[in-house]
Amino acid sequence: MQEAARQHWATFDCYGTLIDWETGMKRAMETIVPGNTSQLLAHYYELEKQVEGEQPFRSYRNVLAEALRRSARATGVVLASGAEHVLANTLPDWPVFPDVRRSLNALRAAGWKLAILSNVDRDLIAGTVRHLPVTFDDIITAEDVRGYKPSLNHFHRFREKHQPADGHWVHVARSYYHDIVPAAQLGIPRVWINRSGETAPEPLATVELPNLLTLAPTLQQLKA
Repeated sequence: MQEAARQHWATFDCYGTLIDWETGMKRAMETIVPGNTSQLLAHYYELEKQVEGEQPFRSYRNVLAEALRRSARATGVVLASGAEHVLANTLPDWPVFPDVRRSLNALRAAGWKLAILSNVDRDLIAGTVRHLPVTFDDIITAEDVRGYKPSLNHFHRFREKHQPADGHWVHVARSYYHDIVPAAQLGIPRVWINRSGETAPEPLATVELPNLLTLAPTLQQLKA
């Protein structure tokens, strides 16, 4: 147990951080509403948060479908029968960001243990990880913890399973709302991958980076 506690862990959000979520969604929506995706996406981002927060718990496959249905209604888009499932059907093949391979391989070479904390279902992420350049040591999904970030469920489950020592766990994510805020609440060092140059609502990130290119040396500097 002492040896396990000394291991250094980097946990990642997956979609948006490692996987180009926006491009994947746009391509998927373009197949069902060609030329009419911008407004649909703008509504979708907000409605997904709403659907994830509703009870009882929905699988992410159903969250994707329901949020797309509501987005279509809000924008006056008529979906063909079954079209609401296009996001779940395509998600396992959404593209990997080009900086991921170099970054994850560098972390592996430096001895880091790697895990994913993701707001999806197990079967969906099983398709995604086939495209990632390394094998992750653990994957914790919303399906496993019956809740969606920014709930603390993923973080609590990870801590219970691996019991990392203080300063031996860093969380890396793009979403301020889903990941940086809850990690800050728990005192976990956190690296905000601010790919789109957003303005933080409050300064909660331990480190802010524009992409993953310098992540490995950054995490080495954060080591306890």
